[in-house]
Amino acid sequence: MIYRLRIPLFAVLLLAAACNPTHPRMQGPRLVLFVGVDISGSFTKTENFGDSLRFLSYYIYGHLKGIGGLDKPRELFVGSIGGDSPNEPKAFHPIQEFERKSPQEIEAKLVELFSVRGNYLTDFNAFFKRVSETVQKRGLAMAPLTIVIASDGVPDIALDNGRKVVEGLYDKVDVGPLEFLARNVTIRILYPNPTVAQKWERSIPRQRVRIWPVEAVIMRGWREQMEKKPKLEDEKRFWQWVQDIVDHRVRRQKIL
Repeated sequence: MIYRLRIPLFAVLLLAAACNPTHPRMQGPRLVLFVGVDISGSFTKTENFGDSLRFLSYYIYGHLKGIGGLDKPRELFVGSIGGDSPNEPKAFHPIQEFERKSPQEIEAKLVELFSVRGNYLTDFNAFFKRVSETVQKRGLAMAPLTIVIASDGVPDIALDNGRKVVEGLYDKVDVGPLEFLARNVTIRILYPNPTVAQKWERSIPRQRVRIWPVEAVIMRGWREQMEKKPKLEDEKRFWQWVQDIVDHRVRRQKIL
């Protein structure tokens, strides 16, 4: 007697996925992570600037290592926000400059990159445009995109073809270039005050982009989560704080 082996359909699909190296389940990290640092005087002259570089050194290290369940990025780009003139493009430093570095070495690198600072314009629009161009040129569209920005969050908006610059016009912050890069695009703005944080949540026009501000008074609490464990990987309370507070999953909110 011959018995027919019946295999459920989901098992067949699972087996096919396991044998197919191009299947999403078999691929490596997908996250594309951009980190921006505000080098304008309104931010660099505050205590939050130094605190942000120290925090970002741990944040970047933790993501590159995938510690505490943090998503490992497929690509990482780090650049400055601020320039002498509106729409001034800035270079992005790639993941290779931060891999195989300790948090202390990453912090030293950040200090090196952002030591030239002054009364520059906080031009978020130029930064977002540059992010969009980088994603498209490198063929990274459709991958989950996270943009982490250390800044006081107050924008400088160029009007009248750049001949006039106005501070604080949140409804003129343009995230349009980011809207259709991926299904999941999240901007995390770190170190604004509560009023500015509310403006980012409620006043910036968007359809698909998600925005998550974390106020300066909350961000400065990251040091209290450190328990001085022998290994940074064992700082479970800190890494859980990063997940809950900074990498919080944000719901999409349409603002027109």
